[in-house]
Amino acid sequence: MEKRRLVEVNNLWTRFGDHVVHRDISLAVERGEVLSLVGGSGSGKTTLLRQMMGLETPFKGEVKVFGVSLQHSDPDEIQRIRNRWGVLFQQGALFSALSVYDNVALPLRELGTVDEELIRELVLLKLGMVGIEAEHVTKMPSDLSGGMVKRVALARALALEPELLFLDEPTAGLDPDRSESFVHLIEALRHELELTVVMVTHDLDTLIALSNRVAMLCDQQIVALGTLPEIVTNSHRFICNFFQGERGRRALMAVAEALVK
Repeated sequence: MEKRRLVEVNNLWTRFGDHVVHRDISLAVERGEVLSLVGGSGSGKTTLLRQMMGLETPFKGEVKVFGVSLQHSDPDEIQRIRNRWGVLFQQGALFSALSVYDNVALPLRELGTVDEELIRELVLLKLGMVGIEAEHVTKMPSDLSGGMVKRVALARALALEPELLFLDEPTAGLDPDRSESFVHLIEALRHELELTVVMVTHDLDTLIALSNRVAMLCDQQIVALGTLPEIVTNSHRFICNFFQGERGRRALMAVAEALVK
């Protein structure tokens, strides 16, 4: 039977000195869904994402990805499952000394099992999937617009044909038009490649367009977890404040319209 839960967070605590960021958090990410992590500044949403990727270690508790514990497994096994996920960092995190081509080729070269001819085919394929034409492959990151940086970083995240994709503020720094275009790209690729996605975002438009479920972090805990229609009916003060303002009202209208259809 296919395992439905790709990520499991069990009784997780995060503490830096005397400062507690997360207190006894548990959640699961189901195969095929987009789960968004939302919270105010300092709520620990990016920290939680990094713990799901094994980049940070919780004070207590356990994270499992593909059924493998990131705290209690040997490094070789963890590396094997890391090859099954991709990551898009907030600012793209492209290597400034590498060209567009070499940034996307890097994960394939690190495998050590793919020859350069096949790497070239795969790099051009992934760049084509995100709308980057071959004429741009020799450019350096400093020569790219913010939108192109995001697209190249997404191509790199998809290089190893991942089943799971981690997105940290995918539309941060983009103007509204580029943000909308990038959201459409992620949605199309998610369906085409049958990806499961864990996303941190503060952007309401991105949240509405992509999320199947939302986890709201506040007061060191997850104060609400569910679909957007379920979330917006929650009376918690943070949730009420989050959906105030023009964009929040627009979000609520979009949810209401979706419920009517």
